[in-house]
Amino acid sequence: MSGKQVTDQQVNLYMKLRKDYSQKVSAAKAGISESSGYRIEKQALQPKRGQRNWRTRTDPLESIWDSVVLPLLEQDSDISPVGIYDHLCEHHQDKFNPSSRRTLERRIKQWRHLNADSSDVVFVQHHEPGRLGIADFTRVQYPVSILGEVLQHQLFHFRLPACGWAFAQVIYGGESFAAFSDGLQNALIAAGGVPTEIRTDSLSAAYKNRTEQDDFTERFTELMKHYGFKATRNNRGVAQENGAIESPNRHIKAQLEQALRIRGSYDFTSRSDYEAFVQSIVERRNRRVADKLAQEQRQLQPLPVHTSVNYTEHYLRVSRTSTIALKRVTYTVPSRLVGSRLLVRLYDSRLELYLGTVLTETLPRVYAQGSKRVRSVNYQHVIEALVKKPRAFRHSQWRDELLPSDNYKHIWSHVNDTMMADKACYYIVRLLHLASKTGHEQRLGEFVVNEIEHGRVPSIYDCEERFAYPPAAIPKMTVHQHALSQYQSLLHGGNHG
Repeated sequence: MSGKQVTDQQVNLYMKLRKDYSQKVSAAKAGISESSGYRIEKQALQPKRGQRNWRTRTDPLESIWDSVVLPLLEQDSDISPVGIYDHLCEHHQDKFNPSSRRTLERRIKQWRHLNADSSDVVFVQHHEPGRLGIADFTRVQYPVSILGEVLQHQLFHFRLPACGWAFAQVIYGGESFAAFSDGLQNALIAAGGVPTEIRTDSLSAAYKNRTEQDDFTERFTELMKHYGFKATRNNRGVAQENGAIESPNRHIKAQLEQALRIRGSYDFTSRSDYEAFVQSIVERRNRRVADKLAQEQRQLQPLPVHTSVNYTEHYLRVSRTSTIALKRVTYTVPSRLVGSRLLVRLYDSRLELYLGTVLTETLPRVYAQGSKRVRSVNYQHVIEALVKKPRAFRHSQWRDELLPSDNYKHIWSHVNDTMMADKACYYIVRLLHLASKTGHEQRLGEFVVNEIEHGRVPSIYDCEERFAYPPAAIPKMTVHQHALSQYQSLLHGGNHG
């Protein structure tokens, strides 16, 4: 067009169109005049103007580039442009204008492209179906809570990179072998098979990490043999080598957080509810790759008949206080077990207590943070013993932990202030005993608190009448109405007079 320089792109487009269109149409489509098209074909088009080779303004870095900036760049390749900028503003104000920051950044970037050492390169991988599975732990930052109490947890994340199928499991402790083994086995079961290779980073649950070689732990070696996979790991400190799981870690956590925001609350009524929520989000992601998973499952190795060990075993004796201690946590156990020696199988989320070969109790696992010691107290384990000596409740070290909810803490606070000491202990212990026997712990606590708020403390007898003795069921009676003709049979052979 008149007054505009014809670009190389327009020339190329014109010549391409000229194969199928006339000179006039091709010129119009290329955005040039017909005469320009004529000159292109005659190779008489005016050449493009050369680029200027002079500056239009004074170089603002001329006085400091060779003497100050270059020595810093050559001294340390990790010095950032912002660091050099701050240094110039502080120590070379007479030679450097702070408004030249962008010029400085562009000049440093250009110099490093031309003179710096080679950079890391990401090599895109090709994953064959059935060959590779990648596992990792990832910490969760969004504030999930259970009934208002913050839930400290992380996710075990497993992925088949060839098809994009993923598995996630909530982990409540650290990166232990029990958590890794349980998560990995559940992932393989959910996937329907075992890949040839399982890749992780240098997990202490799987590697001794004494050498750069694959110095597997004994338990991890047994797990490998049981499922028949080969274990590999990336180089220490090079997370990008596990890029097929590191990036999905961020994606799945972001998706979970967005789903929680849409849900409108981060609070759940129980751990199982939160676990079901996580599972529903993961299944929603997996539905998008269901057809690819079906194809990869044909290449997976079959699962073994039985699962492998995903727990550690400990032999513990129950103390006189009806407790056992494990991993800096003291757990109460049913008082009938006092003095017995138990086999404790420690899983990531629970403890299983065996007396001989008999499973006698399952306890939720509690984790101690740092070097602190904590307790897990269940009043139902000791209430039968406590009801025989209720005065022991007042000065018990477990007193606050024996109260199962805020309602019972409120009840104890009220009766402790309004009753004699012995009577207050007797009342709260009998109330806990009633809650244990009837299974109406929550309803009983709510009833008593409601009565207290109305200025009355219900007696234990009143509570028993309401919760311990369910109302007798009214028997159902079915009355059949006889037909009138049946009454006639009563008159035969009778007296008529």
